[in-house]
Amino acid sequence: MSDAPQKAHRAKTAGAKANKHKKNAEKNNPKAFGFLSGRKAEKAARRNLDRDQTRLHVPLVDRTPMEAPPVVVAVVGPPGTGKTTLIKSLVKRFTKHSLSEIKGPITVISGKKRRLTFIECNNDLNSMIDVAKVADLILLMIDASFGLEMETFEFLNILQTHGFPKIMGVLTHLDRFKNNKTLKTTKKKLKHRFWTEIYQGAKLFYLSGVINGRYPNQEIMNLSRFISVMKFRPLIWRNTHPYMIADRVEDLTDPELVRQNPTCDRTVTLYGYLRGTNMKSGMRVHIPGVGDHYMDDVSILPDPCPLPDKVRKRLDEKQKLIYAPMSDVGGIMYDKDAVYINVPGSFTKKSQIIKGGLKSADGGSGDEGAAEEEESEEEDYEKGQGERMVMNLQDAPDTLASQLEDSELRIFADSTPMRAGDVEEDEEEEDDEDMAEDSEEESSGRKGPREQKEMDSNGRVRRRAVFGDEDDDVEMESGDDDDEDDDEDDDDEEENEDEGEEEDDLGYGLAHSRRKYKSKYEARHKAGKNDDSESGEEEVAFAESDSDLGGDDDDNEDEDESALRWKDDLMSKAESVYHSKRRPNLMRLIYGDRKYTPEQIVQGDIEEGPLKLSSDKESDSDEGFGTGPGTGAEDDSEDDGDFLTLKKEDSDATIAQMIDSCKSTLEFMDLEEWDATEAKDSIRDRFITGSLDVPGAATGGDEDEAFGDFEDLETGEKVEGAGSQDEDDDEDDEDDEGSSRKKPAGEKSYDDMSRDEIAAKKEQLKKKFEAEYGDDDEEKKDFYDEIKGDMAKQQQINEAEFEDDDPMTRSMVEGFRPGTYVRILLKDMPCEFIQYFQPEYPIIMGGLLPAEENFGFIQVRVKKHRWHKKILKTNDPLIFSLGWRRIQTMPIYSLNDGTRNRMLKYTPEHMHCLATIYGPIHPPNTGFCCVQSVSDGTSAFRISATGVVLDIDHTVEIVKKLKLTGHPYKIHKNTAFVKDMFTSALEVAKFEGANIRTVSGIRGQVKKAVQKPEGHFRATFEDKVLMSDIIFLRAWYPIKPKKYCNPVTSLLLAKKKEWQGMRLTGQVRHALSMQTPQNGDSTYRPVERMTRRFNTLKVPKAIRSSLPFASKPKLLAAQKKPGLLQRRAVMLEPEEKKIYTLMQQINTLKRDKDTKRAEKAKEKKAVYDKKKAKETANYENRVKRERKEVFRTQGKEQKRAALKEAGGRRKKHKGGDD
Repeated sequence: MSDAPQKAHRAKTAGAKANKHKKNAEKNNPKAFGFLSGRKAEKAARRNLDRDQTRLHVPLVDRTPMEAPPVVVAVVGPPGTGKTTLIKSLVKRFTKHSLSEIKGPITVISGKKRRLTFIECNNDLNSMIDVAKVADLILLMIDASFGLEMETFEFLNILQTHGFPKIMGVLTHLDRFKNNKTLKTTKKKLKHRFWTEIYQGAKLFYLSGVINGRYPNQEIMNLSRFISVMKFRPLIWRNTHPYMIADRVEDLTDPELVRQNPTCDRTVTLYGYLRGTNMKSGMRVHIPGVGDHYMDDVSILPDPCPLPDKVRKRLDEKQKLIYAPMSDVGGIMYDKDAVYINVPGSFTKKSQIIKGGLKSADGGSGDEGAAEEEESEEEDYEKGQGERMVMNLQDAPDTLASQLEDSELRIFADSTPMRAGDVEEDEEEEDDEDMAEDSEEESSGRKGPREQKEMDSNGRVRRRAVFGDEDDDVEMESGDDDDEDDDEDDDDEEENEDEGEEEDDLGYGLAHSRRKYKSKYEARHKAGKNDDSESGEEEVAFAESDSDLGGDDDDNEDEDESALRWKDDLMSKAESVYHSKRRPNLMRLIYGDRKYTPEQIVQGDIEEGPLKLSSDKESDSDEGFGTGPGTGAEDDSEDDGDFLTLKKEDSDATIAQMIDSCKSTLEFMDLEEWDATEAKDSIRDRFITGSLDVPGAATGGDEDEAFGDFEDLETGEKVEGAGSQDEDDDEDDEDDEGSSRKKPAGEKSYDDMSRDEIAAKKEQLKKKFEAEYGDDDEEKKDFYDEIKGDMAKQQQINEAEFEDDDPMTRSMVEGFRPGTYVRILLKDMPCEFIQYFQPEYPIIMGGLLPAEENFGFIQVRVKKHRWHKKILKTNDPLIFSLGWRRIQTMPIYSLNDGTRNRMLKYTPEHMHCLATIYGPIHPPNTGFCCVQSVSDGTSAFRISATGVVLDIDHTVEIVKKLKLTGHPYKIHKNTAFVKDMFTSALEVAKFEGANIRTVSGIRGQVKKAVQKPEGHFRATFEDKVLMSDIIFLRAWYPIKPKKYCNPVTSLLLAKKKEWQGMRLTGQVRHALSMQTPQNGDSTYRPVERMTRRFNTLKVPKAIRSSLPFASKPKLLAAQKKPGLLQRRAVMLEPEEKKIYTLMQQINTLKRDKDTKRAEKAKEKKAVYDKKKAKETANYENRVKRERKEVFRTQGKEQKRAALKEAGGRRKKHKGGDD
């Protein structure tokens, strides 16, 4: 009924409401709000174009698969900001589960199509760097009562260099503010500071106080909604590299080897979801904090936290899964004797939850327990049948073994009842079973669990059982219950559809019909010929499930001997039937890890998953590939209770024919089935004489026509077949097409086709018509849309290329896809990795591209961070966070002068410079950040520099300026002989023709060396030099960077924050109390400049007498001693002092009056000048008018005279003519 078309909306055309809409339409005239000015219209159009440009970005291919991996949400912040409380609150919101402690990643289901993985980042610089490289969303915790801390800014700078993922700020401890005004002001200040660091409008959430150990539900709900709808843009580094966040680590090393040598290398398995791009098997990976390793084995595991398989409006409570194996939640716990599955709430009675309290590890009061009880009552929902069965089993007083011992069996009414405990088993059978179990353990390679002791935060010693080889999920998968509900009989049709997904999409309809017909053929031969053919077909149509095959009531011949024998080994028999129906993967059989001979492949003697198809057990029939060799009478007697499988006699000729020939071995009677018209039509299109238009048949209409209307027994929903649908709308179309047209063989007519098939066929005809006669004047896409379209098209091609391959084939060709939960085996891991393993520190495994495994010189552009206190010195060790790696190396700083890279001793203060480092090769445009020490607990800013990779080169050319100085000792016009620059004639010969210059700027060139003394040479200059000039030669000396690269192995330490690499030279001297050595040649010496004395100019007396007085030299000699007047002191009498004082006062008054008089005179002069300027302007205007009038009068007179003269000439001319 859901497929029925909805009733279309019909707008009102008459009535009061229609009239009202007409009046509103008349009022809303779009021309009334148009632009009257062309400039305003142009401005608005420009603004719209600018807004369109702001939304454009560089298009990137989104490599996220259909089933995306969980979104990594990292909670980052300084200690004491509420990171743990926030994760507990969010997990409680999504899964209704209370976490006692946070250890490692925690994966939850947040919606129908999204999962979240929460990671808590501690206050360690290594953890902050690693989390910044893999997190999709950052929840940045800020203590509002304290303010922004230095760790917050350090983490933001780390994010900027590694792609800058999505960030949401969270303000906590708002309950400490007692004044609302102060709270409002603090919020505003922190918000604007947060916007300054991120961008304007960045999201900032406010969390008030903690209630019962968690934040308020309403605030957490708002935050969770924003997290659930967040969209992420692919980052370049993650879009080109595969990586994995390990949520589970296991040590598979043999305990005996560890006992003999505790420091031996370990074999470790890492479990987690793949992210980024496809990961190839055998790929080299890097674990930050450990080093580079090769993957020895990669295997796909079942998803421990799968998305809901059925799309519903909202998630059920049992679908809100949580997976946190490091936190001992939602996973499998191993003990010495048993296996425990801890899923509190899902299969636990509510009374037991309330009784137990389910308190958290940090303690809880009675109020908190009451709150848990209230929430558990609110979370009640209707239990399913399976859950009720599990909960009822919890009330069972005895185990299943004890109940079987006490049970009685009475074969006849008069016989004595028998008990299970009275039956003695055959010793030989027990020995055989024991030997089989031992051989199975040896073949699987499993060993007993080894004990690993750990101490929790409360001081309690916990013992963890760690198994050695296979994955635990495989055990759980093979240990599923064999008893399944009878309701699966109604789901056979869905199982057939699931198997059909492996077929090619284009030939789905034909493949489905062949499969349905083949199932009838097989079931008819297995069950025998029935009397009524029609009833037999109806029974066989649903005889593909195990319960139907085992529940056939026609064969009752051996009922007395094997009444319950058919139930023996039910699981293995079901798997046998399943694998007999599966199509063999020839590529895996021929090119896979296990090598099979042609005889084994043909006979079916291959291992197919957990089941081994042996040739002496049963025969296989793999969809037309032929049946395997049958067994003899002994096999019939051994396996009488098998699933009605067809047994055939074996012969050597048949086996030889199967080995030497590719033809199927079929009985002649089997070929009679293909005489039917239905069988021929099902494979007609496989031949060249058939119809090539296969997509037209790729619909599911055959099933609807075969079964008609049916009712779902579980939901009670009635589903109508294709024949009951309304086809009135397509009657005219069928008439127009022309029913008299002859249809090709195997093609349906319109009467036999459903609406979907008709619509698909019309769409094909429409596309064909548009391709041939389409309009060429279609709207052209711009460059941005064209690039995005090409990327999407290429991605669809890539996905369609491997769509029909099984996961094993895809992993061999394209690698393991992101979103897959995998188990990765690593060998030769350092023992410290397991000994000092702490789940609080994230374990990241990043894939390396082939070029990133090589080492060489990398040229980068670097800039010292403006908040770092000191400038950076060349050859001082620095820790680079580059790509997945954290390495310590020694950079050499330089500047490009256009022709050379000139070395710098220190980094510039406020500008970029170049740096050359030695380390693993990384592609250009890869960002990095630098720190001097990851263990430094200083309160200063720890980010030293940031930058980006520019170039990769195995050779580097960095030069250092070298000045050689010399002094002239003999000068001949423009030639000089220089000394003290070289020490031998060989050095002079090396620099012949080199440019030299003096300090004053006179340029020259080195010519030839003189024989004696040694090292002296002859040079020429463009002008004559002086003996006091200093001559220097500027040369360049090449600098070779040191090949030093030390990876930061912080995860191999017991104390992760105390990793120490190469120390700075100053730190070493400070630790050893050493003085800085002083080089005499490097010290600055005081410059001693001699005062130059010039001789006095002597002018002859004859010339001096003829010179004017102003030009005559004043040759009066300066007095060497003061004269008598200078040496005599003047002492005034008291009367003289009074007179002197009075004269000073009079002079002061006089000067004051003169000043005032000058100011008045200046003012009067300004007024006079203003008046004079006005008079001058008037005079000039009057003169201009008068002059204009005079010139006007003169012009009139001249014109009148010219006219008068012209008139007299005309008269004279007329008189002459007469």
